[in-house]
Amino acid sequence: MTATNSSAASDNGRPAVWAWPLDPARYDRRALLTGAEAQALKALEIDQVRHLGLTSLAAPARLVEPLAHARDSLHWTPGTGHQRRFARDAAGLILIRCGDLGRSFWGWSDEDWAGLINRSGTEFRRLWGGQIGPNVRPFLIAYAYLVGGFTAFELLGRFQRPTLARRVFGEAAVEDAIGKVLTVLGDWGYQRGPDCLTSAVCQILLLNRSPRLEDLSSLALAAIRATPAMQGGQWASDLHGIHRALAALGHAEPPPRPRHGPGPTAIEGARGSWAEWVERWQATSTLTPGVRASYRSVLAKIGRWLAAEHPEVTAPEHWTRQTCASWVAAVDRMTVGDFSQWTAGMRSQGRIGKPLTPESKSGYLKVPRAFFRDLHEWEWIPRRFNPAHALRTPRSVRALMGPDPRVIANDIWAKLLWAGLNVESGDLPTADGRTYPAELIRAITLTWLFAGQRSDEIARLRVGCIRWQHDGLPIPGDSSEVLARDAICLLDVPTHKTGTAFTKPVDPLLGHAIEAWQAVRPDQPAILDPKTNERANFLFTFRARRVSKDYINGTIIPMLCRKAGVPTADVRGNITSHRARSTIASQLYNAKEPMTLFELQEWLGHRTPEATAHYAKITPNTLARAYNDAGYFARNVRTVEVLVDRDAVASGAAANGEPWQYYDLGHGWCTYTFFEQCQHRMACARCDFYTPKASSKGQLLEAKENLQKMLAAIPLTDDERAAVDDGQAALDQLLDRLTDVPTPAGPTPRQIGIPAQATLLPVIEINRKPAGQ
Repeated sequence: MTATNSSAASDNGRPAVWAWPLDPARYDRRALLTGAEAQALKALEIDQVRHLGLTSLAAPARLVEPLAHARDSLHWTPGTGHQRRFARDAAGLILIRCGDLGRSFWGWSDEDWAGLINRSGTEFRRLWGGQIGPNVRPFLIAYAYLVGGFTAFELLGRFQRPTLARRVFGEAAVEDAIGKVLTVLGDWGYQRGPDCLTSAVCQILLLNRSPRLEDLSSLALAAIRATPAMQGGQWASDLHGIHRALAALGHAEPPPRPRHGPGPTAIEGARGSWAEWVERWQATSTLTPGVRASYRSVLAKIGRWLAAEHPEVTAPEHWTRQTCASWVAAVDRMTVGDFSQWTAGMRSQGRIGKPLTPESKSGYLKVPRAFFRDLHEWEWIPRRFNPAHALRTPRSVRALMGPDPRVIANDIWAKLLWAGLNVESGDLPTADGRTYPAELIRAITLTWLFAGQRSDEIARLRVGCIRWQHDGLPIPGDSSEVLARDAICLLDVPTHKTGTAFTKPVDPLLGHAIEAWQAVRPDQPAILDPKTNERANFLFTFRARRVSKDYINGTIIPMLCRKAGVPTADVRGNITSHRARSTIASQLYNAKEPMTLFELQEWLGHRTPEATAHYAKITPNTLARAYNDAGYFARNVRTVEVLVDRDAVASGAAANGEPWQYYDLGHGWCTYTFFEQCQHRMACARCDFYTPKASSKGQLLEAKENLQKMLAAIPLTDDERAAVDDGQAALDQLLDRLTDVPTPAGPTPRQIGIPAQATLLPVIEINRKPAGQ
C-alpha cells in the first residue's frame, strides 16, 4: 500500500515520509550477516552506540545508514533534544538484536519486530532495566514502521497512534487530515470521543502509509479493512464511519453495507442435488432477503425429511402428487425440532417435541408451494402436479387459523402512553454515556405509540413527512393563527410491505414531536433505501446512520415498560412493536364514533379489508353494548301489568270460575287465564273475557282496594313482533288474519260482528337491579 508519490519532498528537503520503505536500490538489503558484521554486532553494547552515534565506527555501515536516515526523516518539535537520545538508543537496540538473531533487520518478520518492541511499555522496561530510557519503545515502533515496513499493530498492544503518525508524517499534515474527517463526523452528530476518532484516523493513515486523504481510495480502504490491525474492538466500527466521511469529501465511494455473520450455513442432511436446487432458487428469487432466508430454512428441512423418509427423491423433478401428500401429512404430525439442523436454542427454551402451531404448519406448506411454482414457471423442471392444489393447507388446519390480533390490555397501554409522553434522555442510560438525542428518542417513541405503523416503516420515514392542513388548505405547523388550532396533522408513510406510499391523519402530538426533532437534527447524508433502491433523507438518522428497525423492540419498549412499571410480556406474549399496531387499530374500531373497517383499511395501508381484520378486534364491551342496543330480549318478550284480585282468591270465588286476574290491555282488561296463548291479545275482539276500562265494571275494579299489581312476561310471535316494530300496516295484516280465528269465548271476530279492537300491548320498562340488592 505504498503511495506512488515517492519523488515528493517535504518542506526541509527530506524525502516524503510516505516514500518508505526505503528504496531497495539505495541500500544493501541482504538479510544474512557477513562474518565480520556478525562479529561486530555481537560485541556491540549500548554505550558504544551512545558514544559513537549512528556512524560506521559503531556498527556496519549498511545497517547504520538506513537507521540514521530514518531518524533524520522524523519530525521533531523544538526543545526535544532528549527525544533524539531516545531515538539513538532505539537504533542501538535494533543493532544489538541483529547480532542476537544473526540476521539484519532487512530480514526480520513482524514477529521479530514485535518481540523486540513487546506488547506493553511495562514489560519493555522490565526487560531492559535502567540502561534504557522509558520512552525508547515509541521510537522502536517508528523504526519498525519506516525501515521494516511494519504495520502489524495488533501484535503490539496499546500505543499512541497519533504520536507515531505525527512523528513520521508531520504534525501539520496529520492535523489537517484529522480536522477534515472530524468536522464531517461532528456535523453528522458523532458523539464518540475525539481522542478515539483521532486514533482511528491515524491508524488508517499509518496503514495506508500516507497522510493525504486523497490517497484513501475505495481500493485502499478495502485493503485496510481486511488487515488484522483493523479487526476486533471498535476499529471496524470507526473505519465504517471514517469511510463515510471520506465518501462525503469525495475521496472514495460509500462503504459497503456491513454484513452480520459469515453468511448462510451450508445445508446438511439433504441427499442428491436438493441443496443445489435450493441454492439456485434462492439466487434467482426476487423475494426480499429475509423472506428468502426463511424459505431456505424450510426447504433445507424438507431436504432432510426426504433423506429420512423418501431417499429415492433427491431432486425437485422427482416429486409427484404422492410426495406432496406425504409432506402434507408429515407437516400435520410434525413437532418442534423435527428435521432441524440445530436444536440447541429450541432445547434451552423447552420447545423440543411440542406440536407445531397451525400458522407454522401453513408456513411449512406455503414454502414448497412457492418453490415449485417458481420452478415450473421458470421451466426448470417439468410440470407434473399443481402446487396450489397438491400442497394446499388442509381444511382442518385452516379452521384453526383466523384473525387474532394480539391487543395490549387497555390499562397497560395507558401506562405505556403516559411513559412515552414523559420520556427523557436519562431514561436510556448507556455504559459509555452515549445515546441518541432526547428529541429523537421522544419522536420515535410517540411515532410508535400514535402512528400505528410497522417498525420498518417508522425507521424509513423521510424528513418532512409531517404536513398540516385546515379544510384542505396547507398551513405551517407552528402557525399562531386561529385556523391552526384546528389543523389536521398528516403523516406521509413511505412505500411499505403491502403497498405504495400513502398519507394518513395522526395526532398533533406526534407532529409536534417530529418537528421538534427536525429542528435540531444535524445534516445527514442521503442513505440508500434497500426497499426502493433510492437515496433518501431518513428522518430518524444520526451519526450518518439510520436508526435500526430493531431499536423499538430492543430499546424503546423495554425503556417504556421500565418507566411505566409494567412487565415486558403479558398473557399474549412479549410486548412488541407490531402489537401496538393491533392495539391502536382495535381502539379506533371500538371508539364511541368508530372508524369503519374500510376507513381503518385506508388508515393502516392495507390492500384488502381481510388484512385489516387481522388487526382490528371488537372488544367485549363494544359487543355487549351492541347486544344491548339490539334489544334481543325486549324484542321477543313484552311485559304487561297484571292485577290480581286477592279477595276473589281468598273467598274461593276464583275456584267457582269468577275472574281473579286481569291483564292490562291499555283500554281494558282481559280476564282470560291463558292470555299468553290467545291469538287476539294484540287486537282484542270483544269476547266474554274482555272488560273495557270505561265500563262500570272496569271502574269498580280500579276502585277496589285489595288488588295486587304484578308483571307478566308475554312472548311474542313473529306477526306480533312485526306489529310492534313496524306499526299500523303490520297490525292491519294481523287483524285480517284473525278475522275468522275463534276467540277464547268461542265466536270469531266476524261472528261477533263488532270491529276488532286494535290495541298494542303497553311496554313496561324493566330496571334490573344489581345482584345483592
